[in-house]
Amino acid sequence: MTRTAGRLADGREIVYFDEAAGRVPVPDPRDLPAVRPHCETRRDPLTGDWVTVTAHRNARTFLPPPDQCPLCPGGPASEVPDAGYDVVAFENRFPSFDARTPDVPPGVDGRELFERRRGDGRCEVVCFTDDHGAAMASLPIPRIRTVIEAWADRTEALSALPGVAQVFVFENRGVEIGVTLHHPHGQIYGYPFITPRTRRMLTTAAAHTARTGRDLFADVLEAERAGPRVVRAGEHWTAYVPAAARWPVEVHLTPHRHVPDLAALTGAERDELAVLYRDLLRRCDALYGTPLPYVAGWRQAPAAEGRDLLRLHLELFSVRRAADKIKYLAGSESGMAAWINDVPPERVAARLRDA
Repeated sequence: MTRTAGRLADGREIVYFDEAAGRVPVPDPRDLPAVRPHCETRRDPLTGDWVTVTAHRNARTFLPPPDQCPLCPGGPASEVPDAGYDVVAFENRFPSFDARTPDVPPGVDGRELFERRRGDGRCEVVCFTDDHGAAMASLPIPRIRTVIEAWADRTEALSALPGVAQVFVFENRGVEIGVTLHHPHGQIYGYPFITPRTRRMLTTAAAHTARTGRDLFADVLEAERAGPRVVRAGEHWTAYVPAAARWPVEVHLTPHRHVPDLAALTGAERDELAVLYRDLLRRCDALYGTPLPYVAGWRQAPAAEGRDLLRLHLELFSVRRAADKIKYLAGSESGMAAWINDVPPERVAARLRDA
């Protein structure tokens, strides 16, 4: 894999990950205005959670026709000026977090109670292929392996940036999930704070270690591997439906040793991951005989704390609860964060094994 960096017309960074050497990036011909993001985070005084406000994102591209896709290479609307690519990552034109955001007053309405901060950080788009009609599940194993290299590279790069507390690598697929572009791609968020779900995991893992002297993620993996919900297992990874799955389709893919993030994976672990991840995606698509809408997100340890507590793992979930039914987040989930799952995890695991 060869890594080549360049700049887009408005100064944003673009990085190519090629399976053959020799790329010389093409200059971006567009006349783009300078990036002027305005991202801010506001702390909810009742929960302590940070909420991000980004008015400029409301104008982002929404489901354009294929001939105007900004992720297809070389077109007039393309974010990728080159005529073709294997895998490419670039700074999001409509970021949720950006270090170029101007400073904001410390409190909303001038009140210290409503704490406010500049939305520092970074957001990137990762395109898995230049083929608009492809999908991650349809890519050859060597290409998925290149995607993993890109994920690891960008995780390491964003984790080292000032102001980034945690890096989240994820892919959304399907209009039911809320995608705004159909081209196969994912995103990477460099958050300026540790997300609420990660903070809860760290607290729970620390309490488990204090009580038992053991690693929570190792104990969960051992118990799941001995149970009925394993979907697929290899030498380095196991995919399973968690015992307390929130979603009608939910699978976790976890490494067998403690790894804090994607950048820390060995070559052998990355090789097997490419095979198992594609297999998992294909099993998901076979559930209902049609492409499954999903979110696939890599839970990684924060950049500077809890790296001995939180183990890297993938959480893939779908809102589809039957071939013709979607799970909508109703009052209990949206209002109280108290999840109700209509589909027993053991049944989903058995169906995925048979798919």
